[in-house]
Amino acid sequence: QVQLVESGGGLVQPGGSLRLSCVASGFAVEYYSVGWFRQASGKEREGVACISASDGNAYYPESMKGRFTISRDGATNTVYLQMNGLKPEDTATYYCTAGGVYFAGTYYPDYWGQGTQVAVSS
Repeated sequence: QVQLVESGGGLVQPGGSLRLSCVASGFAVEYYSVGWFRQASGKEREGVACISASDGNAYYPESMKGRFTISRDGATNTVYLQMNGLKPEDTATYYCTAGGVYFAGTYYPDYWGQGTQVAVSS
């Protein structure tokens, strides 16, 4: 049974950093596509980052390149999202995802975590 448990969210000031963690069970993160999505209140869900299983590369939307970094650790079966230079518009619930495919610039995951809240405010 696949489980994804996120942690690391919280309140941070603009310009600050957070690192989200996602402990996975039921599969090995190093062999599957993994990623992060977010959803702000009243807005559509959007992809934040992913690592494609087909080529092992990380992919980001243009608006997040250079600020967000996704990584994974096979030894602890954990996926991370390092977020730097946070802005108020980054406030959202962040979801860890796994499985599925990355195709034509879009990630279609099979599994979702419960989410962790990130608030960026002074």
